[in-house]
Amino acid sequence: MRTTRLGGTAVPVSEVALGCAALGNLFQPVTDEAAHATVDAAWDAGVRTFDTAPHYGLGLSERRLGAALRGRPRDTYTLSTKVGRLLVPHPEGGAGDDLANGFAVPATHRRVWDFSADGVLRSLEASLERLGVDHIDVALLHDPDDHAEQALDEAYPALERLRAEGVIGAIGVGMNQSALPARFVRETDVDVVLLAGRYTLLDQDGLTELLPEAAARGRSVVIGGVFNSGLLTAPRPGATYDYAPAPQPVLDRALRLLEVCERHSVPLRAAALRFPFGHHAVASVLTGARSPHEVHDTVEQLARPIPDALWDELRAEGLLDPGIPVPAATPPGDATPSKEPS
Repeated sequence: MRTTRLGGTAVPVSEVALGCAALGNLFQPVTDEAAHATVDAAWDAGVRTFDTAPHYGLGLSERRLGAALRGRPRDTYTLSTKVGRLLVPHPEGGAGDDLANGFAVPATHRRVWDFSADGVLRSLEASLERLGVDHIDVALLHDPDDHAEQALDEAYPALERLRAEGVIGAIGVGMNQSALPARFVRETDVDVVLLAGRYTLLDQDGLTELLPEAAARGRSVVIGGVFNSGLLTAPRPGATYDYAPAPQPVLDRALRLLEVCERHSVPLRAAALRFPFGHHAVASVLTGARSPHEVHDTVEQLARPIPDALWDELRAEGLLDPGIPVPAATPPGDATPSKEPS
C-alpha cells in the first residue's frame, strides 16, 4: 500500500487509514478479540495509519488500539489521536451507559470540552497512558466547532510548541465541516485536516474552499466518512446520512449514483472510496471497521479499476459537476496515477 507524507512533515500516512471509533463500541458492542483481529487484518493488508480519540468509547478505543499494536515496532506505524475533550470520572460512578453519545460502554466518565493549553497537555498525557506508547505522531483538534477562538488562540499554539520540540510529528484539525478547517489552514501552520463527510460522491463542500486552500499551501487532507454514514454502501429507504435518516432527495441521488455504477459493473462503495483521490491535496482515506471482513472489503474495493467512462457518465447525468477532479483509472498502488487539475 502506498504511503505519502503529511504536509511538509516527515510523518507518513498509508493510502488507507483505519478509523478506530468502532473499537470503542460505536453504536454496538465489539469484543476485545474482534477489535484485535480488526487491527491485525488492517496491518496484514498494509495499513500503517491508525486514528483514534478519547471520545471513542470513553477511552476504550485508545486502550484497545494500543493493546493490538503492542509488540509492533513503534517506528513502523503512524498513530493519530485527538484533543479537545477531557475524560473526567463520572460523579455517579458510571451508572447507565454512553449510548446518548453513540457508544455502547458504561458511562464511567463524562466528556468536558477543553481547548486550553493545559487541556491539550492533559489530554495527550492521558492518551499516551491509555495507548501505552511514548509518543503520538499526529495530534488533531477534535470538533472545535463551538470553541473556535480558544482552539485557535490556546490549543493550537500548545500543539505547535510540542511539534517544534519534537514531541509530536504533525498537527491538524478533525471536523465534519469544511469552513472552520479552511480558516485553520489560512491562519495557522497545521499540517493536515481530517475532513469527515464533506468530500464524497454526495457532498463536495470541501472543494469550495478547504481543498484549494490546502493545495495552495502544501497541506494534506485526509478524507473520512466517504460512505456518508453508510448511505453509499447500500442506498435504500431507511439508510442513514450524516447519522440520521437520509432525506428523500439525498437518497434519490444516492440511488442514481448506484445505477450508474452498476451499469459499469463497479460497486458504489468502490467508487466512493476512490473518488477523493482525484484531488491532489488528499493524502489518505480514513475508513472505520469493526471486523476483519470489513477491512478486507475496503482494501479490495479500493484496488478495483474504475473506468473513466463511469466518471464521464456521472458528469453527463449531472451527478458530478464538470470541474470536479476525478481519479485516474489505475488503482492506487498499481502505479502513481495522474490526477486531473483541481
